[in-house]
Amino acid sequence: MDTRHNSIGIKQVIPYEWMRKAASLVLAGLLPKEIRQELHAALTLEGKQVQSGERSAWTRTFLVNNLMAIWSSPDTELSSFRDMALDLLRAYPDQAIVIHWAMISAAYPFWFNTARQTGRLLNLQTQVTQAQIVSRLKEQYGDRQTVSRYARFVVRSFVDWRALKDATTTGCYEKANPLTVAEHEVAALLLHAALLASPEGKAPLGVLLSSPAFFPFHLPALRGENLLGRAGCLKIVRYGLDEELLTITG
Repeated sequence: MDTRHNSIGIKQVIPYEWMRKAASLVLAGLLPKEIRQELHAALTLEGKQVQSGERSAWTRTFLVNNLMAIWSSPDTELSSFRDMALDLLRAYPDQAIVIHWAMISAAYPFWFNTARQTGRLLNLQTQVTQAQIVSRLKEQYGDRQTVSRYARFVVRSFVDWRALKDATTTGCYEKANPLTVAEHEVAALLLHAALLASPEGKAPLGVLLSSPAFFPFHLPALRGENLLGRAGCLKIVRYGLDEELLTITG
C-alpha cells in the first residue's frame, strides 16, 4: 500500500455540513489559504469546538486539515477526480451527498474501508456495534490503538451523514434508508472513488456495484456501455463470456 491507502488520516468527526462548506468555498474560486482561513473562522464562530482552550483548537485544526485534503488541496493523483466531483456538484446538487461520499472515500481510503466493513456486517445483521467494525478493520490495518480511536470518528460521521442511525441500545447502529443514485455520471464517480480507494485500482464491475461500502446508497443497474464517456479516466475491459473489469487508465 502507498501512504494514502495505508494511513488512517481522519482524526475528527467529519460533519456533512462542513464538507458542503468546504466544497462551496472551492466552487466560489477561493484560494487554498483563503479557504483555510474561512473554515477556521466559521468553525470558531459557530462553536464547533468540542472543548474550550487548546484542545478545541487542535480539534478544529484536525477537521480543517481533513477538509482541505478532500476538497481544496487533494493529493496530485486526485486533482482531476476532484474537478469531476466539482462539476457534478454544479450539475446535480440533489445528489450532493453521494458526490461528497465519493470524494472522501478517494481522499481517505480508511473511510471507504470502514464503510465496507460496516456494510458487510449490515448484510448479516440488522444492527452493528463499533467493536464489531473495529475488529474487522484491525484485520486490515493491524492492531493499532489509532484504528479503534479513529474508526469511532468515522462511524459517528456516518451517523451525522444519516448513513447510520443510533439504535435504542447504546453503542449500536442501524442502517438508515438508502438514497437512490439517480444519475449514471454520479454512479460512475462513486465507482471511480472505490478504485481510487483500492491499491489495485481495478475490480469487476459487478463486484463494485454490489460493494458493501456503498451501503447508504441504491445504485442503478449499470453495464460498461453506461459508463463510456461518463467515467473520466476509467476503462472497461471485457473478459470471459460477459464479465467486465473496471480499471483506472491514468
